Amino acid sequence: SKPPLATALVAAAAAGLLLLSPAPAPSRADPEFTVYYGTAASAANYGGYGGNASKKDTAEYVYDVPEGWKERLVSKVEKGTNGTDSEFFNPRKRAEKEYLTFLPGIRALAPLGAVLDNLALSDVGLQDQIASADEVTSAERADGAGQVYYEYEVAGAGAHSLISVTCARNKLYAHFVTAPSAEWGRDEAVLR
Repeated sequence: SKPPLATALVAAAAAGLLLLSPAPAPSRADPEFTVYYGTAASAANYGGYGGNASKKDTAEYVYDVPEGWKERLVSKVEKGTNGTDSEFFNPRKRAEKEYLTFLPGIRALAPLGAVLDNLALSDVGLQDQIASADEVTSAERADGAGQVYYEYEVAGAGAHSLISVTCARNKLYAHFVTAPSAEWGRDEAVLR
């Protein structure tokens, strides 16, 4: 099961990592998760430099991935055009996925209401989801180290998404968890 959020935040803060998985809901039973360590390397550095450096040692961000989910190799084109750095999917329900995008050169978060619309500019699927959503909620939170995160939930007839956004190291990081609405209802404990 996931470690308590406070423990995870302290460990991440001590390591200087961004913890991008949403805060766990206290009432749910925790399914098993593994920690993904992401590097947010540019498209020019796609695949790294070789050698045997540990991803954990070079990570800029971390997030929890449900046990059994598979990593999808992100192409250099995707990395260069929309900033996708990592992506995982449920092999039994491929439309359930979790991914992270980053955009370099952004020093601070824009106002809470503007960030989601700005993210949608480079993601037609997100634009469509927001336009057809039954409900879009947003909140701001800060972790134990004072790192500010914006959290969005976009719920509609077609899809449901949780999005966590923060800025650090002159980059904007956006973590997405998304699934068709019917699957969300069945698998919410894992997806949330």
